[in-house]
Amino acid sequence: MKKWNLGKRGFELGMGILLLAGVFVLSKEVVSVLNTKNGDARVVLVDPGHGGDDPGMVGIDELEEKDINLEISLKLKTCLEEAGYQVVMTREEDKGLYDEGISNKKVQDLQRRCDMIEEYEPCVTISIHQNSYSDSSVKGPQVFFYTDSEQGEKLAVNIQEQLNTDLEVERPRSAKGNTSYYLLKKSKGILNIVECGFLTNPDEAGKLITEEYQQKVAQAICQGVEIYMDDVER
Repeated sequence: MKKWNLGKRGFELGMGILLLAGVFVLSKEVVSVLNTKNGDARVVLVDPGHGGDDPGMVGIDELEEKDINLEISLKLKTCLEEAGYQVVMTREEDKGLYDEGISNKKVQDLQRRCDMIEEYEPCVTISIHQNSYSDSSVKGPQVFFYTDSEQGEKLAVNIQEQLNTDLEVERPRSAKGNTSYYLLKKSKGILNIVECGFLTNPDEAGKLITEEYQQKVAQAICQGVEIYMDDVER
């Protein structure tokens, strides 16, 4: 009987350890939001997509995505700093994160963006982009998260809802999971790719080049981050 009890206790202990391990895995993303290399500072990494030799999407009237990405990202930086966050930028001018003369600039550029995320260990990373589609009537912001990231999805939902509301989107989109985008697959931590609008839609492209609309986009993203962080820290 004593041997049976010992075996039972061992089984229960083992199950308890497995349960605790499961809780640890589930909470790991949340812990990464609250703990950074900078102590109590809440660090957000803002990534203006493309740059330098890589224009990104080229829309109507030869609009280059890289320039709009940077303008919105700089405005987002200001909004986040005013809200009390420390902001790290992957770039603050028209340049790529690659060495001149390298054969595959795109790969090195993306790898270095991921390296910055690993180095600074931000609470969240926001990568700013612009969208395109063959049908010029398609428009509206779209936020992407890594499909298996529970916290990434929560952040994306908050940003998407804020963009839909503040930009008065006619056909609101929902945050969308993705497993193919390089940054979503390869980067550590919680990352959202924010496609602010479609440069192939004349109306939206016209708005995206204006200071006023860029500011509205930046403020909406910032507020989405704040709502998410408030919920995590609560």
